[in-house]
Amino acid sequence: MSTRREFIKQASVVAGVGAAFLGFGPSVLASSTGRWYMPDEGDKHQQAFIAFGAQDTIWEDFTPDVQAALGRIARTIAGYEPVTVFCRESERDLAEEHCGSANITYVITELDDIWMRDIGANFVVDGKGELGAVDFNFNGWGNKQRHGKDAQVAALIARREEADHIRSELVGEGGGIEVDGHGTGIMTESSWINANRNPEWSKAEVEQELKARLGLRKIIWLPGIKGKDITDAHVDFYARFVKPGVVIANLDNDPGSYDNQVTRAHLEILKNATDADGRKLQVHTVSPPLNPRKSKFNRGNQDFAAGYINYFVINGAIIAPEFGDKAADRKALDLLSELYPDREVVQLDIDAIAAGGGGIHCVTSHQPLV
Repeated sequence: MSTRREFIKQASVVAGVGAAFLGFGPSVLASSTGRWYMPDEGDKHQQAFIAFGAQDTIWEDFTPDVQAALGRIARTIAGYEPVTVFCRESERDLAEEHCGSANITYVITELDDIWMRDIGANFVVDGKGELGAVDFNFNGWGNKQRHGKDAQVAALIARREEADHIRSELVGEGGGIEVDGHGTGIMTESSWINANRNPEWSKAEVEQELKARLGLRKIIWLPGIKGKDITDAHVDFYARFVKPGVVIANLDNDPGSYDNQVTRAHLEILKNATDADGRKLQVHTVSPPLNPRKSKFNRGNQDFAAGYINYFVINGAIIAPEFGDKAADRKALDLLSELYPDREVVQLDIDAIAAGGGGIHCVTSHQPLV
């Protein structure tokens, strides 16, 4: 996720940056032991993470607006659970100005951008209360953007949290992973089975590695679509588990959108799918707004990501976007409130982040409580 202008601008820059193994030091070489599994996002969190990494070379005149939006997200989450904010040393005071100090910890590190879901550790746990941090070797969504600094964040988090640093042989991103915590995953083929991440890997090989690293027994594959956004269609803009057996799916009703037919194909697959325990999925749909508020962020911007499905599940709350379409915002609020009756649904204006093709889920990640 990044602005299309950055996608084009940086395409020729990244060739000299290593795509995967960037010298993180000793780590656990992933092996199929069956020890680890990824919990559901709705399980109790130890903390959430945000990367306060917007910079003018990527965001140009939107940078202050992105920083303000990150601050709104951080402050809101901090009302429910601790937040660790990663930021550059030169922006430490600015980060606190936006994100606040209550329930916030700051970590100084170098960053390329803001997409914490994709660059952070993918936490797994075992039955003994141990914590693992799976590293999928972030390569800038297939060498589309500079990523040398962001590629080291997963290992940094593993060290800080004293988690086993588990190095997969796959290249991928956290935004491409959706699990129910009970052995079922949903993934898009376009973002995993793609030569820009995993050349010469077959679908069966990719699936075997993802199952081993994340403790999955079944993966429901959605086709996604390559090349339309910088992520090649991450699953967190298409389908999310509410709980085992229950899914919320994006249904795009804009006839001019490439996602119009893609989301219908996904819906057909999900409605006919069963999970790892043989349950037929109950599928709810939410549609992007057709009339979002007009602003500098979406004016003529084909990358503007107005998707309600890119929400973040935290302790006691759902942090979700709103886009100024009162009817659509209300429908999304009502559905999320119905699906998550024990959590408060908080909607935030994140238009500046949406301008870069991402959302709240994309700029956050979390550590499960063990």
